[in-house]
Amino acid sequence: MTAIIGAGAVLAAFLGCLVLAVRGLTGLYRPHTATPGRLRAPVLVILAGSVVSMGALQAALLADDFSIAYVADHSASTTPTLFKVASAWGALAGSIVLWGLVLALFIWTVWRSFRSRDEDNQLWAGALGVMGIVSLFFFGLMLSVSNPFQVCTAPATVGCLQSTGAVWTPAQAALEGLGPNPLLQNHFLMALHPPLLYVGYVGLTVPFAFAMAALLIGKGGAAWLEASRSWTLVAWSFLGLGIVLGGLWSYEVLGWGGYWAWDPVENASFIPWLVATAFIHSSVVQRRRGMLQAWNFVLVILAFAATILGTFLTRSGIVNSVHSFSQSAIGPVLLWFLAFVLVVSFSVFAARINEVSSSPRLDSMLSREGFFLLNNLALTVFAFVVVLGTLYPLFLEAATGAKAGVGAPFFNRFAIPISLALLLTMAFGTIAPWRAASPALLWERIRAPIVISLAAGALAVLMRYRDGYLVLGVVAGVLVITTAVHRLFETARRRSVKTDENIAVAAVMVLRGDRHYWSGQLSHIGVAILALGIALSSNLVVSGTFTVRQFESVAFASMELTYFEPVIRQEPNREIRGARIVVSRDGKMVGVLEPGINDYFMQDQTIGTPAVATSFGGDLYLTLERFDTDSVIFKAIWFPYVWLVWAGGLLIGLAPAWAWLARRPFRVLKQVDESARQ
Repeated sequence: MTAIIGAGAVLAAFLGCLVLAVRGLTGLYRPHTATPGRLRAPVLVILAGSVVSMGALQAALLADDFSIAYVADHSASTTPTLFKVASAWGALAGSIVLWGLVLALFIWTVWRSFRSRDEDNQLWAGALGVMGIVSLFFFGLMLSVSNPFQVCTAPATVGCLQSTGAVWTPAQAALEGLGPNPLLQNHFLMALHPPLLYVGYVGLTVPFAFAMAALLIGKGGAAWLEASRSWTLVAWSFLGLGIVLGGLWSYEVLGWGGYWAWDPVENASFIPWLVATAFIHSSVVQRRRGMLQAWNFVLVILAFAATILGTFLTRSGIVNSVHSFSQSAIGPVLLWFLAFVLVVSFSVFAARINEVSSSPRLDSMLSREGFFLLNNLALTVFAFVVVLGTLYPLFLEAATGAKAGVGAPFFNRFAIPISLALLLTMAFGTIAPWRAASPALLWERIRAPIVISLAAGALAVLMRYRDGYLVLGVVAGVLVITTAVHRLFETARRRSVKTDENIAVAAVMVLRGDRHYWSGQLSHIGVAILALGIALSSNLVVSGTFTVRQFESVAFASMELTYFEPVIRQEPNREIRGARIVVSRDGKMVGVLEPGINDYFMQDQTIGTPAVATSFGGDLYLTLERFDTDSVIFKAIWFPYVWLVWAGGLLIGLAPAWAWLARRPFRVLKQVDESARQ
């Protein structure tokens, strides 16, 4: 019954998508039909169908309904509840259900906003029509090559051997399920990282839909940018948070001692983030100066196409990646859809380019729009390099049959100088005025931050941090931070003199005065903090591998590591074998770590789990390489200031929330200001 309910809900949502696409696109050319009322029914059907389908899948997972092939192959009765819930998006078919749910929620929020509008009806109806076409594809996948509700017709003792999409067929339940891939049930971030990424991926459908609607009706200007602005920021923010938490997950689960390896699927999420970042910056220029109109259409098309490319790389099994957990017939279908998106989108763009490409000329490179242009150039080159390095092995193998890999040295060779250039454009773009600025004005605004950043670089050299990239990273990162802080302080000081406000209150009022500008500056500070974390942790890392017997100690990074005792623990889904390592400094115990090796029963697979101790100075990272009764072999890594990577990444993702929070009253600050006056 659960399979019938789930499949019926998917079918209902598919039909709702079809109606939404037809009615929405019809509204482009028949303005009297472009009303929220005509789109209400299909939107609600899509929303209800997506919610019910995900609810049915979750119910089957939590109830251990092994008559459904997806549950039998990707869950088990011994799987902890959190990971049963997360199994709904841990494999291909379930992840498409999540995609459909998130897309339905975005469609519903766009429609609700449409109800409150009394202008641009054609634009909004057309955007919903385009979203209907996109959702039609994904719900179509659920009905065909990626059906999560197939019933098991030939069960094995563990898992399902054969299944069918004819959900009315009598099902035979397996005695037990295979359970999730061990890597997908080894850390709670499995419940957070994929949904955050999917909100980012799917959210980029909204600006793409508005852009296509604007092109179809030949409507230039910034109306489509204003209409989709909030959803663009939400998508970009969630995509960034998903990438950061994915890095943290990799760091704490895979045990290789890092957080970013330029893995093809890591790159697949990074590419749309880079393009979306360029789009956000160039859209600011168009809204303020009317420039880069055609370029914004190109960027938003590429950003959406990159999300389809990322899904293809993740779910097709075509690349060798720790993220590729399944292979199926969905790869060619996604590739054809990507080709369809690119061909149709750029054909419409080419047909309408004369109507949307007019824009003012750039007055001077020494202006905010000039630095934004340089920022766009650096971001798009960065994205191109990542695309090239990721896809080159695939093209090479397809053309010659030869297999080759593109490793971290290739990416780092380009990423480091491009990142330094991006930090510089952030710093100067923060203080440059619109239209044009004199060199004297820029120097006046940047002089103090330059002095402070150079002093920070000199301090790094004095501390014997002699690596050139590390010193440059410190200088550039501190320059971005001090430029934004200095700008805030100077603006708040001038306001305080005029209004007689307390300086802290004046600073917050400045932050609230131009919410979007300052949320952008908070993101820039986050980027700078992340850059500092990468520079310090990657260039100052210390590692060593040790073989020790029980109660023996080894010296490592100003610490003593003592193997105290073995640890063996049974859990329903695994056996944990580990070593209790006592960490001491100057003869005093400062912590106990338990790196382990986990044996998962259902999959008959063993994976290691590192132990991490975080402090202000850095992380002590231990992985167990061999475990027996007499001794252990473990690897120790010291990552200085790696917490800056996580703090900076979280600030990047959360900074756009300031634009929403700043609208709310700050009664406490008013009380502080009144007390200061008294």
